[in-house]
Amino acid sequence: MSRSWFVTGASRGMGRELVEQVLARGDRVAATLRRPEQLDDLAARYGDRLWVRALDVTDTARVRTVVEEAFVAHGRIDVVVSNAGYGVFATAEDLTDAQIDQMIATNLTGSIQLARAVVPHLRAQGGGLLTQMSSMGGQLAFPSFSLYHVTKWGIEGFFDALAAEVEPFGIRTTLIEPGMVRTGFFDAAARVPVSAPYRGGPADQEPIPVEEMTDSQERTVEGIIRAAVSPNPPRRLVLGSDAWRLMTGALRERLAEVEAQRDNAATADVEDTRVRAG
Repeated sequence: MSRSWFVTGASRGMGRELVEQVLARGDRVAATLRRPEQLDDLAARYGDRLWVRALDVTDTARVRTVVEEAFVAHGRIDVVVSNAGYGVFATAEDLTDAQIDQMIATNLTGSIQLARAVVPHLRAQGGGLLTQMSSMGGQLAFPSFSLYHVTKWGIEGFFDALAAEVEPFGIRTTLIEPGMVRTGFFDAAARVPVSAPYRGGPADQEPIPVEEMTDSQERTVEGIIRAAVSPNPPRRLVLGSDAWRLMTGALRERLAEVEAQRDNAATADVEDTRVRAG
């Protein structure tokens, strides 16, 4: 069965790969990116099965306009993929105010506003799948990537709440949590030199070279499509053995730390007056 997809951040990396694979399987795509000409080759190959619009997800009014146009043009959109985002390597102290504001506006606020824009349309058509590109970095953290983790941990919390709100309308949600995928993401990420106090410490290390990353972009996108067209998409889609290993390890450590505080946690409870009175 042919499906219609809406994809943000379609210019490169997994966004571009997703558009290519979805078109190759015979589906239709509404693709958005800041520079539409970057998809001219696909438009020439696939004709009217590829619908392209310019979109910067930090422009909320434009997000709403483009979403409206896409649903009108396609009649129905089965899968929304919120993919736009980028990274900055820097210690929390070395980040500039502008870098903080821009990344939160793009990765977090932009994703939130896209979800808010598409939900009424998905509800009106009787359901659909809303997917959000997250990361294993939404469950664990690395030095010099704190701002990226802010956006991923934030969008994970947002989607956990949103999922419960929209499921009664037939809207499913999936957080996509890949590991270290061989894409242009890391090459494109800005790098702020560490300041003197951090030199030689945990934050003073080169990012892993792309060629040493263990996850295939093509196979990661195949996994996204496989989950999206399945009858029961997961709330969280873990892709990559590295993601599974690091995430389960981090979650076990966090759970152990919480479990060890059971008795101490109870010291903050309100004293049971009925027991005291007896």
